[in-house]
Amino acid sequence: MATEDKNRATAAAILPLVGGAANVASIAHCMTRLRLGLHDRTLVDDEALKALPAVMGVVEDDTYQIVLGPGTVARVTPEFEQLVEEGREAAPTAVTVPADDLAAQGAAIKAQQKAKNATPFKLFLRKIANIFVPLIPALIGCGIIAGLNGLLVNLEWLPAVTPALAAMASGFMALIAVFVGYNTAKEFGGTPILGGAVAAIIVFPGVANIDAFGQTLSPGQGGVLGALGAAVLAVYVEKWCRRWVPEALDVLVTPTLTVLISGLVTIFGLMFVAGEISSAIGTFADWLLSNGGAGAGFVLGGLFLPLVMLGLHQALIPIHTTLIEQQGYTVLLPILAMAGAGQVGAAMAVYFRLPRNESIRRTIKSALPAGLLGVGEPLIYGVSLPLGRPFITACVGGAFGGGFVGLFNQLGDTVGSTAIGPSGWALFPLLDGNHGLGSTIAIYAGGLLVGYVAGFLATYFFAFSKDLLTEFNVSQEPAASTIAATGGAAPCTTPSAAGGPDTPDPGTDPAKAPAGV
Repeated sequence: MATEDKNRATAAAILPLVGGAANVASIAHCMTRLRLGLHDRTLVDDEALKALPAVMGVVEDDTYQIVLGPGTVARVTPEFEQLVEEGREAAPTAVTVPADDLAAQGAAIKAQQKAKNATPFKLFLRKIANIFVPLIPALIGCGIIAGLNGLLVNLEWLPAVTPALAAMASGFMALIAVFVGYNTAKEFGGTPILGGAVAAIIVFPGVANIDAFGQTLSPGQGGVLGALGAAVLAVYVEKWCRRWVPEALDVLVTPTLTVLISGLVTIFGLMFVAGEISSAIGTFADWLLSNGGAGAGFVLGGLFLPLVMLGLHQALIPIHTTLIEQQGYTVLLPILAMAGAGQVGAAMAVYFRLPRNESIRRTIKSALPAGLLGVGEPLIYGVSLPLGRPFITACVGGAFGGGFVGLFNQLGDTVGSTAIGPSGWALFPLLDGNHGLGSTIAIYAGGLLVGYVAGFLATYFFAFSKDLLTEFNVSQEPAASTIAATGGAAPCTTPSAAGGPDTPDPGTDPAKAPAGV
């Protein structure tokens, strides 16, 4: 009950600071953020929101996003929804109408923010992310069950239970194409169930009786990429039908033509093409790490934080999912997770290099546990990025950690993750590989240790100029706000763009941090 009261209290504290129930147009949440559609952005009190203990930061994108962290957001959102509903019922007509100039100012702010993040490529990546991010909880749950089942099988424990666990772990992955098709149609403006129906063709066992391009199709061929393409095609066919089919016949003709046309193209085209692309992705990933594992790991681990800053990490989501679907795990995620280790090491170095700055040290102590569990953005946006150089040295730590894991992949010890989403210590239950769980865990733990140490040393010895130490090795209240105001000394304080399910907007105050790295 105490936890429920705490979640409701958090929701109750947030609601008036976003303009009350009448100002809330829509409510949703992702893994770490409460996402609100607002009628009037100018009614939001940003500073008061950031000051709430439960709020890690705010991000303004196509929606107003309040970062609460994993777990917390899923509990606070229902309470917030209930409070909004109660507020609307209590005062259904109590909608605040601001002055014309204030409304115009709010519209201008919103339009400017949207324009900043509305490049065609970023919008496309955002759609891709919106398709796959809702699937992450199921991937995590099924991945952990798969790991538990593998452990029990290897130990020859509970043989009567392991078949049931295998069914639980594999059922979702067997039908993931259907969920991808459903979400794709929803995201691209079609009827979701039609997208799912067309994508279901890919996993239907009966396709094994069909020949296309001189070969017999196999159930699941093309995987999530085929499902994505099939559902997008279904959306365009459906929209064409809505435009030309008479209304009296629409309910019969439109769904029939949508499934028929999209289904034929999927069976006799997309499944083969997507299957070839999926196979090429798996082959390339294996080749890359087998032949250039250390170098590839160094580059991937070092560049992942900048990719997150630019929102380009979203392009990796379908690749991760394809590898999991093909091989049972993605070999890329454990390497990319080293970026978080470098960030943790860098933050610890900042803690020791600024012994007089109580505020920054307090921020690091509060954010460090989340960083160890793979939620690194509180440290990034509260500490390293505003300071500048520590962000670069954090990337160096991630590069060395990634190089370590990549080296072992090159030597034949594959380290993979059965799901996407977690990193840091939270990835341990999801690890899998080709040489046993013990070896896989040891290599991943070694990579984290290398990332911590390299990030610490690079930051401690190379990240602080005399001017930076003079400016920040003093008591500052609040330190993060001071850094944000001065801009630090960094070339990295203003990334050119951002986007994605958990990517902060570069125009927001970095004093508080979004979660999800």
